[in-house]
Amino acid sequence: MDETLHQLGGLLLGAVPTVVLLALLYVLYSVIVHRPLGRVLAERRSKTEGAVERSRADISAAEARTAEYEQQLREARARVFRAQEARRQAALEARSNAVNEARKKAKVQVQAAKKDIEADRAIAETSLQGEAAALAQEIMRRVLQPAGAER
Repeated sequence: MDETLHQLGGLLLGAVPTVVLLALLYVLYSVIVHRPLGRVLAERRSKTEGAVERSRADISAAEARTAEYEQQLREARARVFRAQEARRQAALEARSNAVNEARKKAKVQVQAAKKDIEADRAIAETSLQGEAAALAQEIMRRVLQPAGAER
């Protein structure tokens, strides 16, 4: 067993340079690769998160501008509607005024025509009364005239 321990001691002594090299390799890996890689990954993560945050801020700003534009559009539509309504009311008033004027003119013309017709009727009545009287006298003269005395 002594010999086995001696061989085992020799193996352990031969493994020391391997352990030292492995520890050195681990330290060099940590210093050369792992830490810089960790910094790069952390930087990349912070840049990515920053970009995401900036994107969210940009989206929020765009939504705010969109809401503002929509509000302005609603206000513009309301102004256009009010202007159209005002023009429509003005057109209705103008039409109403024109109709009233036409009615007044027509009423005046009808009254003038009634006066003219009444005057013509009075003249025709007077004329007819005169002619009726003349015809009545002529009929009486002929009726009362002796039968053989015709003209």
